[in-house]
Amino acid sequence: MVLFNQENMPWRASGWQSGEGREPKMENECFENRELSWLRFNERVLEEAEDTRVPLCERLSFLSIFQSNLDEFFMVRIGSLHDQMLLDKDSRENKTYMTPGEQIDAALQQVRLLCHRRDAAYASLMELLAEQGITIVDFHSIPPESEHYLETMFRREFLPLLSTFIIGKKQSFPFLANKDIYAIAVLNTKTEKKKIGIVPCASGLFPRLIPVPERTGCYILAEELILHCLPMMFPGYKITSKTLARVTRNADIDADNIYDEELNYRDHMAEVIKLRRKLCPVRMELSRAIDIEVIETLCRQLKLDTKRVYEYDAPLDLSFLYRIRDDLRARSELFYAPRHPQDSPEVDLKRSVLEQIGEKDILLHYPYQSIRPFLQMLNEAARDPQVVSIKMTLYRLARDSKVVASLEEAAENGKQVDVLVELKARFDEANNIAWSRRLERAGCHVIYGISGMKVHSKLCIITRKTPQGVQYITQIGTGNYNERTSRLYTDLSLLTARREIGMEAAAVFQALTLGETVDHTQHLLVAPHCLQNKLLDMIDDEICKARQGGDGYLRIKINSMSDKTLIDKLIEASRAGVRVDMIVRGICCLRGGVPGWTDNIHIISVVGRYLEHSRIYIFGSGDNVRVYIGSADWMTRNTLRRVEVATPVYDEKLKQRLLRIFDVMWRDNRQARDQQPDGSYVRRMPNGEPPLACQDWLYDEAYRLAGRSVEKSEN
Repeated sequence: MVLFNQENMPWRASGWQSGEGREPKMENECFENRELSWLRFNERVLEEAEDTRVPLCERLSFLSIFQSNLDEFFMVRIGSLHDQMLLDKDSRENKTYMTPGEQIDAALQQVRLLCHRRDAAYASLMELLAEQGITIVDFHSIPPESEHYLETMFRREFLPLLSTFIIGKKQSFPFLANKDIYAIAVLNTKTEKKKIGIVPCASGLFPRLIPVPERTGCYILAEELILHCLPMMFPGYKITSKTLARVTRNADIDADNIYDEELNYRDHMAEVIKLRRKLCPVRMELSRAIDIEVIETLCRQLKLDTKRVYEYDAPLDLSFLYRIRDDLRARSELFYAPRHPQDSPEVDLKRSVLEQIGEKDILLHYPYQSIRPFLQMLNEAARDPQVVSIKMTLYRLARDSKVVASLEEAAENGKQVDVLVELKARFDEANNIAWSRRLERAGCHVIYGISGMKVHSKLCIITRKTPQGVQYITQIGTGNYNERTSRLYTDLSLLTARREIGMEAAAVFQALTLGETVDHTQHLLVAPHCLQNKLLDMIDDEICKARQGGDGYLRIKINSMSDKTLIDKLIEASRAGVRVDMIVRGICCLRGGVPGWTDNIHIISVVGRYLEHSRIYIFGSGDNVRVYIGSADWMTRNTLRRVEVATPVYDEKLKQRLLRIFDVMWRDNRQARDQQPDGSYVRRMPNGEPPLACQDWLYDEAYRLAGRSVEKSEN
């Protein structure tokens, strides 16, 4: 589905001139706006909720994910554009040359279309849930005796916990917290004067799903109960109309720009978290139509444009769908078949993992393979008398982190434990502050990264003093050290004792401890100084091959693509005859297949049961192929404004394995979508070929290599 018609946009023809003897600019056709590309990605998530081939309870999850994704889009991306518009409303982004205001307008237009589809998907899923004995109702479909019971319960259990606000000349407008739900009522007095009543629904104080008596599996949402019972909360007033409202606030804070030198950095980030809750609104959602005068009043108080007000048929917060999933857990046919990470056949967990890494490189592929070898390696390192130090970069951690437990034990055992905790991991700041305090109490040396730059690398270096000399055991991966997400995200983790890798990794970490970055590497790709330029050089190598009549070939798997320098180089490669195959999960500001420009660029996106998170860069083919894995997407923020690390894979067996992984994903005809020259995506269909869902295929392979059958594991 084409979400965006460029022909109707005012910026389409602006700024482009073709002089005599010059080719016309290709940017109009080859570039996609970042925000609109992200919305296309969320559309693919919504498609999974709409897909009848997906089990019912999994469709509920995708619908909830679609909403939470959209919440974050408004908090971060629309929030950022809002700030840009205030600073310089005429500035233009460097690919489609849209101003911040034009980007917001175009995005809001597409959001409305997507939300109409979301509402339709919700209604369809509710009908299917009703067939399973689960219904969400309102008071129009509740019998009088149930209504009386719920009203009595409201007086007893809800009313004492709720607050009311009446907006008038003497009452100030209350603060509406980010993403909380509020009941809004238009109140008429005896003199026919209109006032606005507001009640916070405070979902944390009582269950969101309220059982309806005498009707098994029937629920009413808590906010709907509050809305119905508003007359009890505003006696003496006549309620002429009412609705539920939810405000989304800007959460895009530049923590470094507001840094107070009087605070230590951890305390500063704690203040940033508090500030985020109070930033300006960027969206208001309503559950029902209400007087336009009331909407205008609310928008005036919130300093919000009325075009950012949305009215929905579906509930404003879909997180309750997970509770419904839990209620249906016993019905296995409504869920994906259970799959469990398998032990890698390359690792014998009865032997020392450290010793095995010393013998050969090991590659773990999550969630198909278990994170256990890595965790066992850390446990061994904490207790190994030969281990001198452990150094790690931490970005996001599991709630009950076994990684932190191992680092604590290592410090308590007298090892030098240096940990860089990134406090600016968006929406995980509070967790990371708590982890940093805990690590410090255990005796670890904790640092907080570099001013103005996030440390996003996934890097662990274990240093051992052996009779043969100093040994480095290095882990470099594509995902966080998070046991939970290792079961949900596809990621790669390389464990190696190669000295050349270990020495460069140690140099990277040493620079971080000094608040610096490395400016030279031979093996690793390290942003901000030694990643983009090396990628460009390797792409140039493939261009040179193609221009000399050889087979230039690039295969790239990443989450997002927006770095214009790299995009321009890929366009150059395509025009030189280099074949470029790209698997890009989310944002992709490059359009493949544009005649004369990106004919040789082919882009797919895979959205399925597991979140595609691994990054693989492959340059060339045959015996001279170069393969890397790492933490960096091809976005400017990753290549130039973060510390990222990618490692070459030198082991030939592991190289072939990564090539096979890419090939399987490329042949997917179940979860893959082909990008079209206009930037839209079309789902692949088997068309007579055997169906191939790459994630299922890779899990089947993991079971087979572990010597287990899927059926045996499920039983």
